[in-house]
Amino acid sequence: MTVHPLAAPLSVAARPELTGGRSVGVLLSHGFTGSPFSMKPWGEHLAALGYAVEVPRLPGHGTTWQEMNTTRWEDWYAEVSRAFDKLSTENDAVVLAGLSMGGALVLRLAADHPDRVSGVVVVNPAVATKRLDVKLLPVLKHLVPSFPGIVNDIKKPGTDEHGYPKTPLKAAHSMFSAWPALVADLPKVTAPLLYFRSTVDHVVDELSQPLITSKVSSREITERRLEDSYHVATIDNDAQQIFDESAAFVARVTSA
Repeated sequence: MTVHPLAAPLSVAARPELTGGRSVGVLLSHGFTGSPFSMKPWGEHLAALGYAVEVPRLPGHGTTWQEMNTTRWEDWYAEVSRAFDKLSTENDAVVLAGLSMGGALVLRLAADHPDRVSGVVVVNPAVATKRLDVKLLPVLKHLVPSFPGIVNDIKKPGTDEHGYPKTPLKAAHSMFSAWPALVADLPKVTAPLLYFRSTVDHVVDELSQPLITSKVSSREITERRLEDSYHVATIDNDAQQIFDESAAFVARVTSA
């Protein structure tokens, strides 16, 4: 399956001479039906500061929504785990970051490997929803292959995240089915947490934020509001705020 050129992953080695002599890695995961394109500017900003960066392409993404409908949460988690293992092997410390479903994936990693994660950054993460049609997915996924897409919830004019125009239902059901176990394990997340939340988000509703912040055992939780962006805030009007504040966070939580 051909991968769209804009959906290629990003991998940059650390330059410890820029980060106080320590090699520090940052894993950035894109969201459901999106692609690395939504995370690359953030990754490039961190790489310019000397951090090792991995922006993996989740299986089924960046090709066709039909192919994505053959992939599941386990496939996406395996790919972020691979990138995490690479960063952990090659660097002194690792910080995880994710957008939307990517936020859920890195929270899963942080819960599974609390001793190997120095910090977690999430942007509009999704671990719950009040949408009623989600409860019908076990049946609907066998009747129709897709719903209309959720991409490009972006306030900045002329910006495109290059995701899918349709939501593959079998893949979506897999994601929603993974949420309860993740929520149950959120208390295992102990690393400092930086949480960015858009004031207006047409994709992720208000259930996830209080659920995450009340259940994680993070010794430090910092919440930041994004007043001028919608869901895909990493390439929206508040992107620079995310870049700058996350860079400062990474420097602080990975200091020797």
